[in-house]
Amino acid sequence: MKAADVMTTDVETVSPDDDVSKVLGRLAKVPYSGFPVVEDGDVVGIITEGDLVDLFEVEDRVLWIPIGLPPFVDTLTYAVDVSWDNLDLGLDLAAHADDPIRDLMTTDVETVGPDASLDDLLVLLANRDEDINRVPVLEDGALVGIITRQDLLRGLKAERVAGASGIDA
Repeated sequence: MKAADVMTTDVETVSPDDDVSKVLGRLAKVPYSGFPVVEDGDVVGIITEGDLVDLFEVEDRVLWIPIGLPPFVDTLTYAVDVSWDNLDLGLDLAAHADDPIRDLMTTDVETVGPDASLDDLLVLLANRDEDINRVPVLEDGALVGIITRQDLLRGLKAERVAGASGIDA
């Protein structure tokens, strides 16, 4: 079984000039969590929910309060989680709604060809360090499909079932 056997061929894409609000709106309507970013027919990036969530994530919401005054050498420190979620999300969304996706997308995109083996895909999609969930499939530089971890699992299952029954996959 090869990449062509498990890929989705009807690939929805976005443009690097699409703004954050447009892509968020599209993600809300589809059952997957990212899009290849295509410009002039070339895959130039990937944008995911994770990239967009990072845009709105507050770096440090913890307020540290030291308790104790000199001449005490040691102080006790209490951490209070200051929840900005309800306030900041709306403000951040408004501030970033018109930002182009090109500012957020991952540009170092792993791709495979339609003849890539399931083992090749497993190496890419099961790599904890890279945390890749989708791999565009390119043929002669053109986007012909996309494979997600879920697609790979379905392919591996089909391959095992076919192997167990003695039928060629």
